[in-house]
Amino acid sequence: MDPTLKLFLVRHGETAWSLTGQHTGVTDLPLTSLGEQMARALAPMLGKLPFSHVQTSPRLRARVTCALVGLTTAVEIVPDLAEWDYGDYESLRTCEIRKHCSDWDIWRDGCPNGESPAEVSARADRLIERLRTLGGNVALFSHGQLGRALAARWIGLKVEEGRHFALNPASISILGVDPDHALRPVITLWNGGPISAEAASCRSV
Repeated sequence: MDPTLKLFLVRHGETAWSLTGQHTGVTDLPLTSLGEQMARALAPMLGKLPFSHVQTSPRLRARVTCALVGLTTAVEIVPDLAEWDYGDYESLRTCEIRKHCSDWDIWRDGCPNGESPAEVSARADRLIERLRTLGGNVALFSHGQLGRALAARWIGLKVEEGRHFALNPASISILGVDPDHALRPVITLWNGGPISAEAASCRSV
């Protein structure tokens, strides 16, 4: 693995459903006005960095965040960066799901007619395998649950350990390698960036 590789993992800005805690997988929601402001606030941190690659989820909220940051040249749409497919639980909040499945945990149970943890883990591993062939700074615009799964798998944890990684809207995390041990994946920054008080209270869905 190239020791210069740094993955700048960016969660998209606020949407109406991230604000209310509704699980948002395939639904193509726009950013809220605040979400757009949050995305633009990342531009001073990311807009001037030299990126060897810029990749984004196909979902509108990720693509718009990427554009508002100012990274509009040679952007690659990567389906594996899309959010967890919530299937029958799309648009529902966890408290609503637990009315009929009291101990539901997406990291253990997955979603009926959506993705299982094993399927998300396989997707993250496939993505990591491709990313490890790159070098330099790589920008990844993605989502809350997928970002947490990706971080867990990057450092060799089981995908369900992603439950322990909180990830706010319009946050920046950096996945890289230990400079003294180039084959050792590390997390050098997690859940950073300029966020509002409203964003900090949002659920990672």
